[in-house]
Amino acid sequence: MTETTTIFTFAQFALIGVFAVLAIFGILFGMRLKRRRLNAEAEVEEHREAIEDIAKPEADAPAEVATPAAVAAPSPVPAPTPAPVAPERQVAPPVVATPDPVAPPAAVTPAEPIVEPVAPPAPPAPPPVPLAGEITQLKGLGPKLAATLAQLGVTRVDQIAAMTPAQLLELDIQLGAFKGRPARDRWAEQARLLVAGDKAAYEAEFGKLGG
Repeated sequence: MTETTTIFTFAQFALIGVFAVLAIFGILFGMRLKRRRLNAEAEVEEHREAIEDIAKPEADAPAEVATPAAVAAPSPVPAPTPAPVAPERQVAPPVVATPDPVAPPAAVTPAEPIVEPVAPPAPPAPPPVPLAGEITQLKGLGPKLAATLAQLGVTRVDQIAAMTPAQLLELDIQLGAFKGRPARDRWAEQARLLVAGDKAAYEAEFGKLGG
């Protein structure tokens, strides 16, 4: 118990000593700062008084009146010296260049025209060979009707092809029992195709020729 009390008391004294040292240090630091501030204020005051002492004589001194400078008398102007006249230059006559002789133009030989070979015209197509023959070539026309037509003077296909519609109608009236056959079997169309020699068109429309 006595040792604990002794230790506690020592610690208290140590803390007190630390606080005392800090307090002394703070007092010294504060005094030092105060001294610096006072010195700075004194320097500022001295500097201000010095400036006022310098400025005061300048304000009290009377302003100097500027004395006008003496005007110098004008110096005499020398008479102008006439400029020397340059001697007249001799101008050389212009040199006329002699033109070079021009060579005569070379003779131009006319180029021979290029004649392209012309292909000979194709030989004309041979005219179609008429297929018209005996009247019996017409489809639907048998021997009995051919005999009746022969009595009327009609024996060939080209005769039917040359007839007008009126002539063909008149022929039809004379056929008796065979009346109406020219229109039904289309004699006029058959005859014209056979006379023109158009076998392909004839067979396409009426069937094989001679069949």
